[in-house]
Amino acid sequence: MKTGVAHLPLHRGRAPRWLFERMKQLAKEIVLIIVKEFGCNEFLVKISDPYWFQAFGCVLGFDWHSSGLTTTLCGALKEGLKDISSEIGIFVCGGKGAVARKTPWEIEEIAQKRLLDFSPAIFIYNSRMSAKVDSTALQDGYQLYHHCFIFTQEGKWAVIQQGMNEETGWARRYHWLGEKMNDFVCEPHRAICCNSKGLALNMVAKESQSARDMSAELSRYEPTKVIEEFRKLKELKLSSKHPLSVNDIREDNLKKILIKTYEKKPNDFERLLNIEGVGPKTIRALALISELIYGKTVSFRDPVCFSFAHGGKDGYPYPVDRKNYDLSIKILRECVNQTKISIYEKLRALKRLSQWEANNLK
Repeated sequence: MKTGVAHLPLHRGRAPRWLFERMKQLAKEIVLIIVKEFGCNEFLVKISDPYWFQAFGCVLGFDWHSSGLTTTLCGALKEGLKDISSEIGIFVCGGKGAVARKTPWEIEEIAQKRLLDFSPAIFIYNSRMSAKVDSTALQDGYQLYHHCFIFTQEGKWAVIQQGMNEETGWARRYHWLGEKMNDFVCEPHRAICCNSKGLALNMVAKESQSARDMSAELSRYEPTKVIEEFRKLKELKLSSKHPLSVNDIREDNLKKILIKTYEKKPNDFERLLNIEGVGPKTIRALALISELIYGKTVSFRDPVCFSFAHGGKDGYPYPVDRKNYDLSIKILRECVNQTKISIYEKLRALKRLSQWEANNLK
């Protein structure tokens, strides 16, 4: 149960090599135990849970108050599982910055090695659409810079991605779980984590359904007609409290995109969002026209509902005990390697041993 919220600043830095190498090993052993005990799908359920994810990062030894925990944990997970992915059936793609953009290629590469029994196209679509939603359909002031796509041979998937608000220096993490998602453009997230909440253009809110329908309809109109409506917006004197502005939307660029949408004629908002070139400004313009001219409700509800501590790698709350860290890796590895008794019995044995030590070392 959550009992409080930590508001902490962003610090610069990165995990030292000696720590990251241990994080990779420990992450691998923990995932192996989860998969053997509960199955691959349960790991996706856990990793997409914001509190479990944060706890996992803490167990691996990264600072409890770090936004860098997201990128470092996902990196350690990707590296740690790299050599055993085909064995356990869990694959981790993507990462930070330019690496995130290679996610479709990485999915294709896994498929080419015949590690999947089906076409990778659906995973590539899911990866791209989750990123498009959090960068375009949800405009909350956070620029995505990290995208991690995790999937199984059975076709299950999860996404962990993170954005940064350059003005405030705060991070926001987006959790997706394919099994729990019914619609890419209507309340698709399992959780969104941040310590700061404000106004956002939320085109994936349930209450934005009419605006989504109207936006898709507008994208099928003859472009000059939509531009005429856009010009009306520029003439309106919007309240200074209105969360959106048309000042940075260039009419000529908007027209180019509208020509493309007019030619493709998307049937719904999801197909509109999937069109290459349809970005935040296009969606904002269509949303404003839908709201102010056609009276379709647009949601400005910030969907963030979980908080997570964040800051940066700086050695707090205490230095990592390397000796005990290595011992944990060794114990967990032995749990997995031993095959004479079940994983459940091994963990029970470890629990009894720790209790014995606690009672006898007092």
